[in-house]
Amino acid sequence: MSKITIDPVTRLEGHGKIEIFLDDEEEVKGAYLQVPELRGFEKFCEGRRAEDMPTITSRICGVCREAHYLASTKTLDSAFGVTPTETATKLRELVYNAYIFSDHLLHLYFLAGPDYLVGWNAPKAERNILGVIKKVGKDVGKRVIETRAKVTKIIEILGGKPIHPAFGIPGGVTKGLDEEEFEQIKVIADSCVEFAEFTYKLFKTSVFREVDQEGKLETYYMGLVDDKDRVSFYDGEVRVVDPEGKEFCRFGFDYLDYIKEHVEPWTYVKFPYLKPVGWKGFKDGKDSGIYKVGPIARLNVAKGMKTKLANEAYKEFFEEHERPAHFTGAYIQARAIELLQAAERIKELSEDKTLLNKDLRNPDLKTPSRGVGITEAARGTLFHDYTFDEQGLVRKVNLIVPTTQNSSPISMTVRDSAKRYIKKGVVNDGILNRIERDYRTYDPCFACASHFIPGEEPLELILRREDGTIFKRIKRGGA
Repeated sequence: MSKITIDPVTRLEGHGKIEIFLDDEEEVKGAYLQVPELRGFEKFCEGRRAEDMPTITSRICGVCREAHYLASTKTLDSAFGVTPTETATKLRELVYNAYIFSDHLLHLYFLAGPDYLVGWNAPKAERNILGVIKKVGKDVGKRVIETRAKVTKIIEILGGKPIHPAFGIPGGVTKGLDEEEFEQIKVIADSCVEFAEFTYKLFKTSVFREVDQEGKLETYYMGLVDDKDRVSFYDGEVRVVDPEGKEFCRFGFDYLDYIKEHVEPWTYVKFPYLKPVGWKGFKDGKDSGIYKVGPIARLNVAKGMKTKLANEAYKEFFEEHERPAHFTGAYIQARAIELLQAAERIKELSEDKTLLNKDLRNPDLKTPSRGVGITEAARGTLFHDYTFDEQGLVRKVNLIVPTTQNSSPISMTVRDSAKRYIKKGVVNDGILNRIERDYRTYDPCFACASHFIPGEEPLELILRREDGTIFKRIKRGGA
């Protein structure tokens, strides 16, 4: 048996490698996506003060900082038994939609864009943002960078700085808007909507039809919906549908009644599944408890989008696709639809004069106990769960992040892609990148996802000669 290794995998947050095993006929027998890093946030958050948690957990990830920050802030609301004021909730939602917009742009143009706009088989030197700019033009590349800078300004205005915001407190926020900032955000919002429309049309004409029927996995789907069952990023109720699109369950604080995590010894990432269905291994179908989260999952569980342009695109999507849409390639189209909603929602909030109100915090805090905060990160449903002692110190932390929940579908996609593209041991750089492209469409964040220690932490010491050849390997541990 021979082995093909892709190490490191690229254009994602975190570290990982893919091991592909070939049988004696040089056909793919199996493929594994391994995450060899351990972050350990759940353990070193223990003993921390409640008010420190948003600041600490926002460091989990380099690209979804605001998702962890505001999920953590919502967890403190829950733990202290306080409901934020209407103004504070709107200001938080404004920051959250700015984050979703910025993050989706990052994926569409920087991370996945080279595969879809330039081509998965393009030379390595062109599979990057420079290759994208060459393909779409310098003016478009300039607009991408400028638009992300503008929307980040919204986060800076309210959060105090462009990265790692610092404005959420139990029951509200620390800072409101003045008239000048309000007008500044209104101008930014117009440019967001304009560029979201442009991006949707660009990908619609260049990408969607090429990839939307690739990588079929019939799983359950999970996402937040509002009181009208529309896609909701910041707040709502978790809705799950089965592979036929029928509602399976709804939940919130009681999420542990529905989600359980399986572990494997070859990775630091856990494999969540639906507890009422059970773990049946890495297979899809109604009898398997595996589910997906993220853009395509949110569209599958919802009955529409919150905003006009996004809802029109949503209806068009399901006129062209079965419901639920099971093709992994459809993630790219779903993400572009969500980009529209985030931009339109920023615009709606930027025109809401009540954002200038000064009722920024509800001070009616109770003694903290256990709190659960749920949001939709760009990559999918995000759960924060903290238990506090009577002194307000953290005693237990549970984080279930989007890429952890997508870890089973990602592993299955890597396996199926390797079997689909590698025949008789024939492999080249383009084929390996196409396998990477298929998991990359999930927009995985391995930095967020690694939470499991398989026995003792593995260590590999590699000794090399002067010419770079390996002299000796010394291994400890398993993964």
